[in-house]
Amino acid sequence: MNPLQLWVPPSVLWVVAAVVGVLVVASVIVAVLRRGDDAGRHAELAARVRSWWVLVTIFALAISFRRGIAIAFFALLSFLALKEYLSLIPTRRADRRVLFWAYLCVPLQYLWVWQQWYNMFLIFIPVWAFLFIAMRMVLRGETRDFLRAAGSIHWGLMTMVFGLSHLAWLLVLPGAAPVAAHGAALLLFVVLLTELNDVMQYVWGRTLGRHRIIESVSPKKTAEGLIGGILTTTLLAVALAPLLTPLTRTDAIAVGLMIGCGGFIGDVTISALKRDIGVKDSGTLIPGHGGILDRVDSLLFTAPLFFHFLMYFYF
Repeated sequence: MNPLQLWVPPSVLWVVAAVVGVLVVASVIVAVLRRGDDAGRHAELAARVRSWWVLVTIFALAISFRRGIAIAFFALLSFLALKEYLSLIPTRRADRRVLFWAYLCVPLQYLWVWQQWYNMFLIFIPVWAFLFIAMRMVLRGETRDFLRAAGSIHWGLMTMVFGLSHLAWLLVLPGAAPVAAHGAALLLFVVLLTELNDVMQYVWGRTLGRHRIIESVSPKKTAEGLIGGILTTTLLAVALAPLLTPLTRTDAIAVGLMIGCGGFIGDVTISALKRDIGVKDSGTLIPGHGGILDRVDSLLFTAPLFFHFLMYFYF
């Protein structure tokens, strides 16, 4: 079979087309706003929309062809996220060689996805990588700041690699499924809802936000933005579930609430990390957004939550 042959169902193509339509509308609105905008007040908004065009195009291409390409795409995403994370946190000179083993966990974790070795997928990073990397650090003989260093590396592996790898496993999940589902459709569902949840929390917060929450972590987060984002995400989950998932309406509501709350937790958790380190953005790779972590922070939490919900109730 041709590896470049399209393998996604029509429902995925229709939803992607709808997203492209939204981006077209957003681009037109930004163009109108920027007319005569000599002060460049909407420059960041324009950069955000341009970046969304690039992100949507890359994601759509990644999931449109055989699943091996998509798995490789998420392996690269995990590698870039882990690299960005490790470049931010302070590391000990003695741990430079240990970081090699941390990076090696990325292709190994996605190898288990490719092979559909579910048990190893679940325990490789939480158990084997945890024990092996701690052992390698001990053998270096450096005890100063050992707990901080070991915890930082393992936390990075759990979020940037283990958490994100649940997205890739969705692609192979229906292989022996007892329900009708398609991996690319499930993947699109959780990624789309998570990213839209971020956008809608921002929009509702900017338009109606009055009451700030956890201001010391994320000063712009408001209760109105959080509630509006969660409700919007839940409505979209109910609307998209029949197209992309086997979820019942009740389960779609539960998943919408879960993604709304989980996305918020992921966002503020990475915000707390950046404040602890003393940076505003994790990088500059994505204009208008920041770095990789600034864009995938919510997915670090929503991906495993959605995955295990499906596993418990459907698979």
